[in-house]
Amino acid sequence: MSARDGGPAEVAIVGGGLAGVTAALALQEAGVRVTIYEARPRLGGATHSFSRDGLTVDNGQHIFLKCCSAYRGLLARLDALDRVRVQDRFDVRVLAPDGRAGRLRRTASTARLRRTASTARLRRVKAPGPLHLLPALAGYRLLTPSDRLRAIGASLALDRLDPADPSLDRISMGTWLAEHGQGPWAREALWGLFVTAALNARLDGAALGPAAFVCQTALLGRPDAADIGVPAVPLGDLHGTLPAARIERDGGRIHLNAKVTAIDAGPKLVVNGSPVVADAVVVAVPHRAAAALVPEEAAPHRSRWGGLGSSPIVNVHVVYDRPVLRVDGADPPFAAAVGSPVQWVFDRTGVSGLTGGGQYLAVSVSAADRWIGAPTAELRAVYLAELERLFPAARRTRVTDFFVTRERHATFRQSPGSGALRPASATRLPWLFLAGAWTDTGWPDTMEGAVRSGLTAARLVRRHLHRTAPGEVSGR
Repeated sequence: MSARDGGPAEVAIVGGGLAGVTAALALQEAGVRVTIYEARPRLGGATHSFSRDGLTVDNGQHIFLKCCSAYRGLLARLDALDRVRVQDRFDVRVLAPDGRAGRLRRTASTARLRRTASTARLRRVKAPGPLHLLPALAGYRLLTPSDRLRAIGASLALDRLDPADPSLDRISMGTWLAEHGQGPWAREALWGLFVTAALNARLDGAALGPAAFVCQTALLGRPDAADIGVPAVPLGDLHGTLPAARIERDGGRIHLNAKVTAIDAGPKLVVNGSPVVADAVVVAVPHRAAAALVPEEAAPHRSRWGGLGSSPIVNVHVVYDRPVLRVDGADPPFAAAVGSPVQWVFDRTGVSGLTGGGQYLAVSVSAADRWIGAPTAELRAVYLAELERLFPAARRTRVTDFFVTRERHATFRQSPGSGALRPASATRLPWLFLAGAWTDTGWPDTMEGAVRSGLTAARLVRRHLHRTAPGEVSGR
């Protein structure tokens, strides 16, 4: 039964990732009945968990920042704020293997740097932004003093940009940084450290607009904006089990292994070969799937969405028989690396359920085109050697397990020109809406972007239902 039959409004949501479950929860709060159709046997989309030899493994390490207000709002909706761990203040230990820090700049000062500065720390102070990070940048020992001064100047220039300026979408972050005095090593050891992780793109392949947005919002804005949070429970619980329980508790329905193959006027969906009617439809699937599913009359230019492409992430998982990563009591424990194929390393011991005194590390490698097709044996040889260079204790331990997870289509490729290809949530059909981190959310392709897209789609659905059946929804 639907609103047209005198019952409550019925909304079909295609896709059970973060965008889909967010839209479902927001619509239920407004008194709308929702049904999620998810082709996979689980919710969670690109964030999920699996079991391996008694451990609970996330397909990849996902983090969020305190500036991710929509994602934190989703956790609050799920009563799950106690299931994440957030830094008291932004604090990152950055490692450079011996001999790497000065490789790209062979001066007397960098020769001294190679011997003495293989470890650095970026930690904010209690001051208004952007002053809160200036002491950390001024003391960043992996850069020469002159590079630090130039980095401060580039930061001030970056803060003056308007990320929404369409012209910035046509320029790469790497090009802009080079034009503002940032040499190859400074780009790698400072800017790439954050931009590559945030955009899943190397600096030369990252559009300046979203890169500037990330730097302004997280690093140069509110003092606590960049404080890092990580899940304290498996992603399968946080983004799958918890949302499913809340949606079903409030009267929503979830159909797993339910493949939607067509959406037609009515609106009507074809699910596993059978027709289903609804009052509105939210398509919350990746852009390739959406382009094949959305009717042409809804989005005549939907073929352009394929131009967003995809960028891979590889996660290298290593279990040692003894701890090798210690970060001076940091909570959550992790470290970053530069001048190395290792990018970010997270201690997954507690979350995975590992006991017995060993340590489970997950290495997250963004923009992983080089590694996505590499054999596991090659990844093992390269990354175990690099972890030994970064963590000398690893040389005296035994590896009890090693495996790799690969996300070939982790995000769309946030390269110059990609911003113009991201569609709005509304389509030309008044009852059909788009959601997903690939849509025009104003944020990069992140968990925050996915949640914001779900909230936008839910708001537009409520507006549509209010216009067609004002008495059926509260309009909150």
